[in-house]
Amino acid sequence: MADDLRMAVNARLVSLIRAAAVGLAVFLSGFVLREPAPYELYMAGLMAVWALAGLRISRRVAPLLALLVLFNVGGLVSMSQLGTLGDVPLYLAVSLFLAFTAVFFAAVVEAQPQLLRVIFTAWLMAAAATAGAGILGYFQAFPGAEMFTRYGRAAGVFEDPNVFGPFLTLPAIYLLQRVMTGSLRTALLCLPVFLLLCLGIFLSFSRGAWGLLLVCAVMLTLALFIRNRHGLVRLRIAVMCVAAVALGALTLLVALQVPAVADLFSERARLLQSYDAARLGRFARHAIGFALAAERPLGIGPLEFGKIYGEDTHNIWLKALLAYSWLGFAAWLALMAWTAAAGFRILFRARPWQPYLLATYVAFIGHIALGTVIDTDHWRHFYLILGMLWGMMALEGRHQATLAAGGKNRKMVGAAGFEPTTP
Repeated sequence: MADDLRMAVNARLVSLIRAAAVGLAVFLSGFVLREPAPYELYMAGLMAVWALAGLRISRRVAPLLALLVLFNVGGLVSMSQLGTLGDVPLYLAVSLFLAFTAVFFAAVVEAQPQLLRVIFTAWLMAAAATAGAGILGYFQAFPGAEMFTRYGRAAGVFEDPNVFGPFLTLPAIYLLQRVMTGSLRTALLCLPVFLLLCLGIFLSFSRGAWGLLLVCAVMLTLALFIRNRHGLVRLRIAVMCVAAVALGALTLLVALQVPAVADLFSERARLLQSYDAARLGRFARHAIGFALAAERPLGIGPLEFGKIYGEDTHNIWLKALLAYSWLGFAAWLALMAWTAAAGFRILFRARPWQPYLLATYVAFIGHIALGTVIDTDHWRHFYLILGMLWGMMALEGRHQATLAAGGKNRKMVGAAGFEPTTP
């Protein structure tokens, strides 16, 4: 009896340590003022320790590993086109490291689905902290607060407002889901944090982040309507959605009363900026880049496009073609298509992890769309989203295998003259 109790206590302690370790990793992903950030250093140690402790990559997660490795092999192929390597080896090392983080999160989610709650809680805490820093920095609430801004825009504890805004989107969408489907108490608790994140995204003045939040919110609402067919539930979703939008709009209207905010908003709200439509602007570089990629199947080398044209590709598909070769592009395209299709197939199945799956999937699709105007191959949180999705896809595969095995066992038992039992 004492031995059983001791084993139970030890198992509980190990579970708590694992949860704390993963939660700290996700929390640190929201603090990237310098590179290498604490996240990279911590994750390198965490993955090494977890691997020594028996990290298992199942056959359901193996395709994620294979495609991400193939993507980085494409980067090595492209690097072979360079005469001088410079920082390219380090760039590809970071790419491979981030790929391993996606595989790591997929593996731990499959092994311990309860960690999804830990991951989302840690991400919410990090998002609230960095959004608060960005807002305080934008309004210069205390001496030195400008360190949390870049180019006159809120950046929180990030180097770039264009990454800061998208980082806040998944937790904001998850909170919006809780507002629309949770109890009144849950909605009242989640709404202030949701508004805080929305204000942070707004003050980042990132058109990509604005669009990402809007598209994800629309997709989430449509998905909830499809999933919930009861009229009263749909009415509640609609009412809560309108209330959230109204409060969000009111918050933005209050912010726009500040002249500096209103001026920067009117400038950033234009569909096309000067650097988009100029002779060698963003879209002209896209056209040039795709024409160049058609002639260079081995790519031109990572980081090379920016050296030639003064700006990076700002398009993940073009980045894959030129910096990771046609091989890397094929791997990236296959991975995105596979993830989108397999995730959608299980999106509306009633599972304990379904609320997490819905928020993560919506954010993933939004990031794919955002990738047409910005490079996302080194976004830490995108690889976290990718890993969580594959972890939940693996959970569904394991669940289906268990059901199939249980059905087979019941059939065999019934044939032997025994009453089938529920697995």
